[in-house]
Amino acid sequence: MTDTSPNGKMNSKQRVLNFLSRQPVDCVPCFSGMGNLTLAGIRDRGWEFASLHTDAEKMAIAAASTHKLYGYDCAVVPFDMGVEAQGLGCEVNYYEGLAESPEEIYYPTIRTKYVRKAEDIRLPKNGLANEGRFPVVLEAIRRLKDEFGDTVPIGSWVLGPFTLAGQVVELDDLLKMPMKDPDGLQKILGALSDYLVDVLKMYHEAGADYLTVREMGATSDVLSPRMFRTLILPHLQRIFAAMPGPKILHICGNTNHIIGAMNEAGADALSVEHRNDVRASREKLGPDTILLGNFNGYGLLVEGTPEIVTETVTTSLDNGLNAIWPGCDIWPTAKPENVRMLVETTHAYPPEKAGGRR
Repeated sequence: MTDTSPNGKMNSKQRVLNFLSRQPVDCVPCFSGMGNLTLAGIRDRGWEFASLHTDAEKMAIAAASTHKLYGYDCAVVPFDMGVEAQGLGCEVNYYEGLAESPEEIYYPTIRTKYVRKAEDIRLPKNGLANEGRFPVVLEAIRRLKDEFGDTVPIGSWVLGPFTLAGQVVELDDLLKMPMKDPDGLQKILGALSDYLVDVLKMYHEAGADYLTVREMGATSDVLSPRMFRTLILPHLQRIFAAMPGPKILHICGNTNHIIGAMNEAGADALSVEHRNDVRASREKLGPDTILLGNFNGYGLLVEGTPEIVTETVTTSLDNGLNAIWPGCDIWPTAKPENVRMLVETTHAYPPEKAGGRR
């Protein structure tokens, strides 16, 4: 996708898809593969935040609002981390009706975890598209596609297999498995990997333009680099080899010790968060890997100021990022002036200098 308007200006979809395919862009994109809705985008509607996760129309409107308000270069659904686990039969808490005001933030959480071994995993019997909240997410993607067409890219995402395992297996049991039952854990991760590939293909067919795998639980804060390479990487390679693109891998925490292994997963781009030393990662990766990140979605946009936003964006791109996107979900109470400055500063940065090039 290389077409531009007569004045050389790209729309957001052209910009992002060109960027991910390593084609020229008019400016550095400011986008995300994770949740980026803000309360400012839905405040006038009086919706309870918890209701956004169960209503396709509300989900699509909320996802679209960040582009409409600030020129953010994407719209992304879903917003919470329970969709895949619910598709496997886990029960979810939505917390609807608990908020005393629309300003209160409640994300769904998993109520029941039932997996102890791979054979326990209950794969959908009536077609994946009919399970849990998949119908809601798929309809939201279609609505966004109908609204934005070829002007704004639609993103979607899934949890990585190890992180999803933490949603369906009791966490204490899961963290003991690498030492106590590595073969059993491998079988669980294999089954979940196959399931996630099917989910990703389904989102792509519904209209998602790019896809992100969020393997947050496999951070170096939890697993050693050796364990990441032997336990996690093979399953990520399996997923990325089978999923449609463009495709991005995100991992939280200090990922400098595993950034080389992350680059072997087969993604088109890597996403890191604010605890990653971007300059060190760029030195390890070299100039060719697309590196995304890495600001603190709460600390910068909720607690920061426009001046701090400008400094953070500029420094991050100077240090080696190719584009700016959050290290996790943008927190919904983000200040509008900070999000606006995030986009403006990113778009103003010379694209030929991004990635630490001089």
